[in-house]
Amino acid sequence: MSPARKIAILVDPLALSRKGGDHAAQLARELLGQGIWVRAFGAPPGSIPQSSADSGGSLTQFAPDAILAYDAVSPAAWVGARHARRRQIPLVLVEGEGSFAARRLRQLGLLLFGPSVRRSASALIALDPRSEERLIAQKFPRERVLRLPPGVDLEEFRPGLTSGLMHRHHIRGRVLLYAGHLSEGRGVELLVQAFARALSQGADWNLALAGDGPLRGALRTQVERLGIASSVHWLGEVEEAELPGLLGASTLLAVPGSSREVLGTNIPRALACGLPVISSDAPALHYLVRPEESGLIAKAGDLEDWCRALRRAAADPELRRRWSRQARSQAEAELSWKQVGREIALRLGAGAASPVPSSGCAFPQRTA
Repeated sequence: MSPARKIAILVDPLALSRKGGDHAAQLARELLGQGIWVRAFGAPPGSIPQSSADSGGSLTQFAPDAILAYDAVSPAAWVGARHARRRQIPLVLVEGEGSFAARRLRQLGLLLFGPSVRRSASALIALDPRSEERLIAQKFPRERVLRLPPGVDLEEFRPGLTSGLMHRHHIRGRVLLYAGHLSEGRGVELLVQAFARALSQGADWNLALAGDGPLRGALRTQVERLGIASSVHWLGEVEEAELPGLLGASTLLAVPGSSREVLGTNIPRALACGLPVISSDAPALHYLVRPEESGLIAKAGDLEDWCRALRRAAADPELRRRWSRQARSQAEAELSWKQVGREIALRLGAGAASPVPSSGCAFPQRTA
């Protein structure tokens, strides 16, 4: 059987988050680049690229060869399941964290739509370990669940970029970057303390905190108490357009989260920029970081382990350069939209109904 040439992408407008919307749009763009005819249903006009040819307004009129739907127990998945059974075509479901509304509706969706989509789904794509666990807990067949990275734009995120933020905040020297919310469970308090112990004596090391949140005041007090205020820079919320340059201009990215709510969205982006990552061993974070290849793993909440990791990374510039090259190579080989799109297109084509490796990703993973 030849690969599917007409693919329908189904989304639930209520469930679309920025992340979910970005994934659908990027995937559609990649599939279009492969010469596949793509139509989007349920998304606001213009939010997801699609083929320009007009084949009618309904899913039935479009007559796809395969269907890809977002959120495994959403109304979009249910509509996809009905149509896939009727036409006997592959149905692939993509599961990520989604919006707050999507998370609230999952339990109801599981009761209403679960049996139908479980019978119909050829394959399920989990965008992170939590989504993979959730699909299995929702009784989707393990052998059909595949974990894939969320995808990263290698043109937007690439080595050699610089940032005006560094100049505006008068940051000179090497930069340990934290980019995320300043809230409980993110490990920022531990990171500040580890920086004070391990790196603050080095005159050219800076800690840049890009983000805002309820812990900002307490963190400022902690920084003052530790006597490291001159080495800590408060960047505030960073615009998406400034993030590639900020990652490219930094020396290390720290992702110290301990909460299951932290997903490490910036880890693939950092790797694409050739930025080594020091991550906690939280399940949703560490799987993309290869110790001693693209960075290091430190125990979540363990101050001494974080101090050791920071000292190890800071002490050897040649080691960091090697990690940087390997991080970019990993992104090119495993995390690019070209690779992710190819894997998803495979499941939407002739091999979509075939079992895929349990808990398996087409890309290598490490265990905890």
